[in-house]
Amino acid sequence: MKVKNPLHYQLSEYDCGPTALLDALCYLFPREEIPPDLIRNIMLYSLDCYGPAAVPGKNGTSRMAMMFLSNWLQGFGEAGGLAVSSRYLKGSEVRIHQESLINDALHRGGAAVVRLYYEVAHYVVLTGVREDKIYMFDPYYVEAEFDETDISVVLDHPKEYNRIVPFSCFNRESHELYALGETENREAVLLFNEQTRLTAESTIEFFI
Repeated sequence: MKVKNPLHYQLSEYDCGPTALLDALCYLFPREEIPPDLIRNIMLYSLDCYGPAAVPGKNGTSRMAMMFLSNWLQGFGEAGGLAVSSRYLKGSEVRIHQESLINDALHRGGAAVVRLYYEVAHYVVLTGVREDKIYMFDPYYVEAEFDETDISVVLDHPKEYNRIVPFSCFNRESHELYALGETENREAVLLFNEQTRLTAESTIEFFI
C-alpha cells in the first residue's frame, strides 16, 4: 500500500520556498513515487538570494528560481520522471476567485505554491477550496491562533492543511497577514498529479 507523508515545516527562517514546493509534491504523490533527484534539484536551485553581509540563502528563494523550478518540473514530467505537471503564474493571473486559475487548479485536485506575506515575503502551499475558504499548509510552524479571528489554525490534518483562510485575506495589495501583495509582484506555481487530475467536466458544478 502506498503512503502519503504528513506535510513538513521549514527548518529555518529562510527555506519556506523549497519546503512549500516539496510539500505540494508530498500532498500530490505517495512517497514511493517521488524520486530522489526531484528532491535534490529543488534544494539545489532554491535558497538563491543573498542576505546581509552576502550570506547565501539568508534572503530565501527568488522568483527567478521559482520560475526555473516550475519549468524544470514540467520538463521532468514530460520526460516521464513523474506524472507531474507545473505552470508558473505571475501578476494579475495570481488571485483568489471562484473563476481564477488557482481556484480551478484546487477544484481539480491540484496544489498551488503562492508567494504572499507573513511579516515578510513567504511561500505556502494551497491544497483545497470550499465555498469562500482556502485550505492551506503554511510551513512556518505556530501553535497559537492568530489575532485575525477569521483565520483558523488547524493541527489535526497534517497531510492536507494547517490553516483555513477566507478569500478576502489573499487579494489585498498590502503586506498584511496572508495578503498576496502588489499585483505586479505576485507569483504562483500550479502543480498536478496527472494521474489524479480532474477534468473540467467533473468539476463544472463548482462554476454554475
